[in-house]
Order: sequence, then structure tokens, then C-alpha cells
Amino acid sequence: MEKTDKIEESGKRNLYGMLCGVIGIVLNLSLFAGKLFAGTISGAISITADAFNNLSDAGSSVITIAGFKMAGQQADEEHPYGHARIEYVATLAVSAIILIMGFELFRDSIGKIIKPEAIEYSGVIVAILLASIAVKCIMAVYNFYFAKKINSSTLTAAGKDSLSDCIATAVVLAATMLDHTRGWHCDGVGGVFVAAFIFYSGVSAAKDAIDPLLGEKPEPEFVEKLKELATTYDDNILGIHDLMVHDYGPGHRIVSFHAEVPEDGNMIQLHDIIDNLERRLHKELGCLVTIHMDPVASGDEATLMLKDEVTDIVRSIDSDYSIHDFRIVRGDTHTNLIFDAAVPFNCKMSDEEIAGMIRHEIKDKLGLNYYAVIEIDRENYIKI
Repeated sequence: MEKTDKIEESGKRNLYGMLCGVIGIVLNLSLFAGKLFAGTISGAISITADAFNNLSDAGSSVITIAGFKMAGQQADEEHPYGHARIEYVATLAVSAIILIMGFELFRDSIGKIIKPEAIEYSGVIVAILLASIAVKCIMAVYNFYFAKKINSSTLTAAGKDSLSDCIATAVVLAATMLDHTRGWHCDGVGGVFVAAFIFYSGVSAAKDAIDPLLGEKPEPEFVEKLKELATTYDDNILGIHDLMVHDYGPGHRIVSFHAEVPEDGNMIQLHDIIDNLERRLHKELGCLVTIHMDPVASGDEATLMLKDEVTDIVRSIDSDYSIHDFRIVRGDTHTNLIFDAAVPFNCKMSDEEIAGMIRHEIKDKLGLNYYAVIEIDRENYIKI
């Protein structure tokens, strides 16, 4: 994360992405020419199809360059959060090309299975295929390296595609060798295996782009780092909850959460602490942060004891449940326990059922003079 932020700040991120795209175009066009020559002289559908797969990879590299170029545009009036999500759209375009090529190869390979034909063999063909495997391995390594370095789903997709191409070309080479040494006409079968690898690569790449566009949860490492920085920053920050992370593209995250602070603290000092924490999180995690202060009773022993008891009761129902914003209102006949209960999305019970179960357990364990006023917090649930 920190490396990515430094690259973002120095303006080098797009340069890295476009450089990988240019190298991809040059290498893929070279592989296309070599494999097309090998496929033509051998008559092997799997080699020819693999050649056009490399041609589509060159087209994908063009999209990669365009995607990084557009994603690097500054925010404007119509797009105040920037254009970084274009990189995800570019990834989808790359995956679409991969899937189309996979379908075309599968269709042609089925025809070869139905009507198998012998293929020509020569040392030149084997040398071209071995060279292709080596080049694609190198491409996979540098794409994955830079994808991690700049946190790029587009380069991750390119790396997965290169890796699947390594396996696919190895299958093509095996089919060529078996045809030559054993007389097994398995060119079509090899093509089907290649198509399967291409399909897998395309679907995987599409998922990597769709998940952040739909709003996937942040990676656990990011949440843990944010929690650690927030809760150890100052003794006045007692805890955090209601974490929300909006991803507007690599290096463009907007984060908000509630920070619990002592209700009897100096509000001006606490506000200054929160401001400084927002700046620190922006510097260390590379995200824009907004923090809402939640004053809580930190010196009332009776309130703290009740909070601990209610926490134990809620967690006894489900260990993934938690509470926050706890406060009490005492009356002549009963005491209201007011709090939010955070529950996971996959909980099958309705909010009313969960609240009813918690109320029942509180009355059973604490007594009838305690009444729970509960807000079920499910929409913004990120476990922290």
C-alpha cells in the first residue's frame, strides 16, 4: 500500500502501466508472427489459434495503455472523484477479448476433433513454441510484479492471461509432439484445453474488475492496519466502528468511520486529535478519511459494567455480533439500554428477530427492569 501511494504521488503509476502495455504489444506481435508461421507450415489449428490469441493479447495491451492514460486524468466538475475506475473498465474490455478468443478457439477445436488431421512437424516449430513459452513466462512475471507494485487489476489480468498462455502453449507443444512421435491426432483436443485455460483467464480477469466496481469489502490487511493506526494514535480514541470504504480506483479510496471518544473530554482538543488522525491515515494509507466523533461514557463504572455484560450477552448469541454507541437512560421504573448491534450480511434472521432475541436474553440475564433499545446495523457491516 505504501509503495503504491508513493508511486501515485510521484506520478509514475501510469508510466509503469503504459510501459508494460508497450512491451506487451511488441512481444505479442512477435509471438503472433512466429506462431502464425509455425501454424501455417504445420497445418495445426491449435498453433494457429494460439497465434491469434497472441494477437488479441496485443489488442489487450493497447487497451491497457488507453486505460492507464484515461485513468490518469485529473478530477473535474463532472467526475469529482477522478477517473481511476476507468482502469477497471479497461480490465473488463481485456477480459471480454480473452473470452471471445476462447470461444472461437473452442469452436474450431471441436471441428478438429470431429475431423482430425495429421500435422507437419519440424524443429523450427518446436523452437518457436518453446520460445513462446519462455517469453510468456517472462511477461507473466513482470506483469504480476508491476501489478503488485502499483496495485493494478489490469496488469493482474494481463499476468493471468500470460500465465494461462504459458500453459496453453505447453499443451499445444505436447499435442504436436504426440502427433509426431505417436501418431495421435490430438490437435483438436489440445485446442480444447487451450480454450479452457483462456476461458478461465478471462473469467478470473472479469471478476477482478467487477468486484471493486460493485463495491467489494476492503482487504483484511487494510482494515487491520487502519484499526491499529486509529486505536493506538491517542488514548482518547477508545474504539472505532461503522467503517465504510469507497473505492474509486487504485489509489483513490474514501474512508469514513466513527471514533468513540470520552463524553467528558474537551471537544476542541478531541476535534484536533481527530483532524490529526485523518491526516495521518491519509499519509500512511493513501486514502481520504472522514471521522465522526461518538462521545461515550468512559468514567462511569456502572455504565461500563453494563456495557460489558450486554457485549457478552450479544456475543453469546453469535460470536460475530458486536455492539457500539452504548448508553443508558435511567428511569423510575426501568433502565433503557440504547445501542447498535452490528451483524454480518449472511445472517439469515431478520432485524426484528435478532433484536427480539437480544432483548429476551437481556431480560433473562439482567432482569425485567432493563429494556433494550436496539438499532441493527447490517448495511455498513465491516468486521473490525
